[in-house]
Amino acid sequence: QAPLVESGGGSVQAGGSLRLSCAVSGYTYTSNCMGWFRQTPGTGREGVAASNRDGRSYYADSAKGRFTLSQDNAKNTVYLQMNSLKPEDTAMYYCAARLAPGCTALMSYGYDVWGQGTQVTVSS
Repeated sequence: QAPLVESGGGSVQAGGSLRLSCAVSGYTYTSNCMGWFRQTPGTGREGVAASNRDGRSYYADSAKGRFTLSQDNAKNTVYLQMNSLKPEDTAMYYCAARLAPGCTALMSYGYDVWGQGTQVTVSS
């Protein structure tokens, strides 16, 4: 099984909600930082939300007040609850884990393991 597997993407109208899930397996569960990133064609990966081992959370300005990252340790799953979705939230969303010490929060360069992504499409 892949170490990170995302699900929950789909198509929704503006103002709607989606909850993305990231199933974490194997060594990635000892990660020091978990993050959600998104990418549109022709752009780099943008950090959306992240959380370190101490439970500190980080959010992009575009996500504050609308997105919430949470973890269910019993299910080895990380979630991204997305509310009040906007067309500009349309992107491929990726879950990522950092195994090295520390947490680079919303900076994608610091993450070692990536999922395959799940597409989110928001229509106006």
